[in-house]
Amino acid sequence: MDHKKNIRNMSVIAHVDHGKSTLTDSLVSKAGIIAGAKAGETRFTDTRKDEQERCITIKSTAISLFFELEAKDLAFIKGESQVEVNTINGEQKKLPGFLINLIDSPGHVDFSSEVTAALRVTDGALVVVDCVSGVCVQTETVLRQAIAERIKPVLFMNKMDRALLELQLGAEELYQTFQRIVENINVIIATYGDDDGPMGPIMVDPAVGNVGFGSGLHGWAFTLKQFAEFYAEKFGVQVEKLMRNLWGDRFFNMKTKKWTSTQDADSKRGFVQFVLDPIFKVFDAVMNVKKEETAKLIEKLDIKLSNDERNLEGKPLMKVVIKFGI
Repeated sequence: MDHKKNIRNMSVIAHVDHGKSTLTDSLVSKAGIIAGAKAGETRFTDTRKDEQERCITIKSTAISLFFELEAKDLAFIKGESQVEVNTINGEQKKLPGFLINLIDSPGHVDFSSEVTAALRVTDGALVVVDCVSGVCVQTETVLRQAIAERIKPVLFMNKMDRALLELQLGAEELYQTFQRIVENINVIIATYGDDDGPMGPIMVDPAVGNVGFGSGLHGWAFTLKQFAEFYAEKFGVQVEKLMRNLWGDRFFNMKTKKWTSTQDADSKRGFVQFVLDPIFKVFDAVMNVKKEETAKLIEKLDIKLSNDERNLEGKPLMKVVIKFGI
């Protein structure tokens, strides 16, 4: 609390049933407040009896979480005013500990006044979109409210597990789904926002790092930055440069080892090849009980499983593997 620059106040906003409270549960479990096994089922921020009974958020609920960033993530924060700096032995170091005041707000249109109240005391908004349903009516309403209150949005595409397990979308099809959601969100921002206003440009772009993908219920998520860091180390490329290649019409040719803006027979979209294909491999091996392949993947990803976890199969094992693998 003494380091004001390391305090973040955020609202979680979305259309009803897009997984705000479930995602908040996962964030609360990451902070060590509830057990990881209970995340997604506890609905920790639904404190009222009627909220638990009806499985719907009625009142905005705040919770404080403490989180320490790794050095590589701290380096990604641009601007001296964004993070507290301490001078140790004459050397300036960014403080890694952050206090995050998170407000879970209702998604139902009848409780939009609660969303406005939550937005007025926060600095940023986490816009949650179900990647199966896409951008819905209330998504536009709450995003418009956020922009009106001068709140910067970041986007999280939730329920990725449903797209893979239930709809069984192909990798390119899933990319196109994500692309449509990003475009729809940016259309809303362009309609109600102002690039010349006090907030400046607030468009969301996975290549910049303000878009996340994952599953609140299963407790895993990623941004392009995580994959870019992994491949940058492997190929000796800058992280920011690689992030730009992992989104949009950027195709990698495995024969020539070069990036192009047009696709040919030997090239594949960067996002599909380097982000989705590894995730699809894990899902395929675990869900189809390919034990040898699963064991190799666990070893390759350097995932340490307990004896109980090793005996799991299907969806429970997949939750553990993907959670620790990403």
